[in-house]
Amino acid sequence: MIWRLVVLSAVGVLLLGAQGRSRWGRTVTFHRTQQDESQGRARARPRRDTSGSSGTSRPSHGPPFTPCRTPLTPAEHQVLDDNTHETGFNGDDGSYVILTWVGDGTGVVLVLSTFSAPIDSFFEGGSSRLYRSTDYGKSFHDISHRINNTFIREEFGVSVGPGGSVILTADVPVVDHRGGIIFTSRDAGATFKFIQLPFHLAQPITYHFLNPDYLVALSIDGGLWLSLDFGAMWTKVHDGVHSFSWGAGINLFFSYSRVDTVEADERGDLVLKRTTDLGKTFTTIHEDIYSFGYIGAFLFFSVMEDLRSPRVMYFSSDQGDTFSQALLPSASTEQFYSILDGDEDMLFMHVDNPGDTFFGTMYTSDDRGILFSKSLERHLFDGQRKSDFTNITSLRGVYLTNKLDDDGRIRSVISFNRGGTWRQLNKPENVDCEEQVQNCNLHIHGEHSRNNHIVPMLALSEPTAIGLVIAHGTVGDSLSSSQHPDVFVSSDGGYNWKGTLRGPHHYSILDSGGLIVAVEAQRERQVKTIKFSTDEGQCWKSYNFTEQPFFFAGLASEPGTKAMNVSVWGFRPEEDGQPMWVAVTIDFQSLITRECKEQDYEEWLAHSTDGGDLERDGCVLGVKETYRRLKKQSVCRNGRGFVVSKKQSPCLCTRDDYLCDYGYDRHANTSECVRQSSAANKTLELCLDGEEDELLTAGYRKVPSDRCEGGFAPQLAVQTVIRPCGVKPSPGPPARSSSPVTHFDTPRERLVLILVCAGAGVIVLVAVISAIFAVKRVVYRNRTPVYRFSNLRIQDDDSGITADPESATNSNGMACQQDSDDLRCHCMKHRYQIRTSGFGGYRDD
Repeated sequence: MIWRLVVLSAVGVLLLGAQGRSRWGRTVTFHRTQQDESQGRARARPRRDTSGSSGTSRPSHGPPFTPCRTPLTPAEHQVLDDNTHETGFNGDDGSYVILTWVGDGTGVVLVLSTFSAPIDSFFEGGSSRLYRSTDYGKSFHDISHRINNTFIREEFGVSVGPGGSVILTADVPVVDHRGGIIFTSRDAGATFKFIQLPFHLAQPITYHFLNPDYLVALSIDGGLWLSLDFGAMWTKVHDGVHSFSWGAGINLFFSYSRVDTVEADERGDLVLKRTTDLGKTFTTIHEDIYSFGYIGAFLFFSVMEDLRSPRVMYFSSDQGDTFSQALLPSASTEQFYSILDGDEDMLFMHVDNPGDTFFGTMYTSDDRGILFSKSLERHLFDGQRKSDFTNITSLRGVYLTNKLDDDGRIRSVISFNRGGTWRQLNKPENVDCEEQVQNCNLHIHGEHSRNNHIVPMLALSEPTAIGLVIAHGTVGDSLSSSQHPDVFVSSDGGYNWKGTLRGPHHYSILDSGGLIVAVEAQRERQVKTIKFSTDEGQCWKSYNFTEQPFFFAGLASEPGTKAMNVSVWGFRPEEDGQPMWVAVTIDFQSLITRECKEQDYEEWLAHSTDGGDLERDGCVLGVKETYRRLKKQSVCRNGRGFVVSKKQSPCLCTRDDYLCDYGYDRHANTSECVRQSSAANKTLELCLDGEEDELLTAGYRKVPSDRCEGGFAPQLAVQTVIRPCGVKPSPGPPARSSSPVTHFDTPRERLVLILVCAGAGVIVLVAVISAIFAVKRVVYRNRTPVYRFSNLRIQDDDSGITADPESATNSNGMACQQDSDDLRCHCMKHRYQIRTSGFGGYRDD
């Protein structure tokens, strides 16, 4: 049976670990349900065995492959036994466990056991407990008394900020309490301070990305509150706020409704404001917005002028001082925009198709985030607005996603040049399809599959583990529901794959890729075995880490892949019928004791393929990159001091280093970019630098972040003139004038003005023409637009942190006049050639 795209209901309960990352730590949430607990009460504890078997494997109907398994020696088993630490949280009845690593390399782990339930659960006997470990999870101490045994709800969890700062939010009834309660710590949870808030929180408190003293909070009544002393004192800065985000420096953006209206955001009645002085003064950026987001140095917002108008996206790279309409299709109220990913060079944007199609079109931007080109059609976005788009962080320029083809089948595609071109994944080297399968490829399960409980984890890659990718997939013509997913691994960033584990697993990368661990995903059976590999998943060893199996909740390891230990979390049914949370931490450092030497590493040319032009081999995005990475056969420790090193050399430019510009498509039979018939003489709603410009294009633009030199260079010929217009400054006070002002905006009006002036006399006409030419020469000589962007940082919702946006230089000079209630640009018109390179986490829905 072929898996066609439908929104599936859950067929069972699978325990999942949801992870959130920030620059200061990682938060992992595990939970159990009543169904899990009832299953556990009816099962006895099996006796321990040392065979390494984890029970009967789940049946798989996909093409067969034989995983490589190496037995664990008795000596290795003894070493791991001596370095395995089990903690049972006796008497803890919390349904959620939230783990948070505090700092980098500190060894401090905070564990909050709590409920996601109304406050009534607390009075009916529920409780929450706080535990702390200072040895990477090998032992825990109950420190609930440091927060007065206060009930902490799962929705707020543990917020970690810079400098080891921690915030816990108590669950306090709104009735008869003027405000909520938080506990703050500046020493990674060693001590806590009780603080009574003057309001009730609607969501977790948000840190400033650099200064932990600066906190922002939203109250349940829409109040925006600010603290400048780590929560000791709070000031209300605005009412009616719907959402907010830190910008560069101390800029703070927020949207609010002007009156106490219901569903103002759904009608597009919100106002976007900014404060640059921590709430003392405010600037209105735009009215009638639907939603907004801030990513890196880029401010985005969608505008819906009335209920019948489609939404359009606007962009600002100067903190909202000026903004331009992005060249994207407009979206109705049933559609949405989604920023999939981006950095200082470009942006990936998904635009939903009209209707319940479950797909849309993916676009990539230029380096200003304004001009967008089509990257992938029929990009999958399911009924719950989940995308399978994944950035393979272990190799530059690689992205993976799924598309819904015309035949209703879901197929995986991969791009090695930042969305310039997409292709299907190669068949794994140790897997063959049946004869009747015409197209045999690997297809990767993504967020759509995880959301429907088909796989427990998404594709995993880490920047420190060069080229390594681990993912669940099936092999065949398309993603199939008749095949149970298996685990596949790639060592070269997704070019080549190998089947490595049968059935779904939870997995984690340790020691910068030198060690991989995995636990088989079980829905109904208990686990006791962990698998590990020291050769990037080529072969595996199994270790039984406990005498008493338990129901698995998830894997947890320190962020950054530097660690050599991993914790297996779950719960075990006790004799009294109550489940007990269990954590088993396995330290592999005592097993893999040898430090890696120079001979353990090899030089590896990224993106290298067999055959073809040797001079171009490895050239991607205009550069060759040769990495120093660990050999697969080397069994040693990279260690915490390991740093990725690489050598770069530029490549000659070819057409592959260019995308087709806005209004152009690549010819089906050639590599040339040809003009779209619908784009001829098209006027685009865009304006740059406060001027109405005519943008001339050769039909090509360089792939963002491409660094090729020489070689192919598109020649500017007579092309369609694209005339963007419509840049707007942020609203300001209306201009006052004692008399009407006549404006000459169009060439025809200017021509009338010239003729009138000519009638006044030849001398006046000559003087006007001379002045115009002089101004044009000065403008042509001095006009050089500069756009600077910062690295992308995405807000971490789990920890309540907005991470590190950098300042962007304001290069958008304005020359606009104010006319009554409208703001219009009255600008001079110039020509320049489009020069683009390319740029999120924001979704407008």
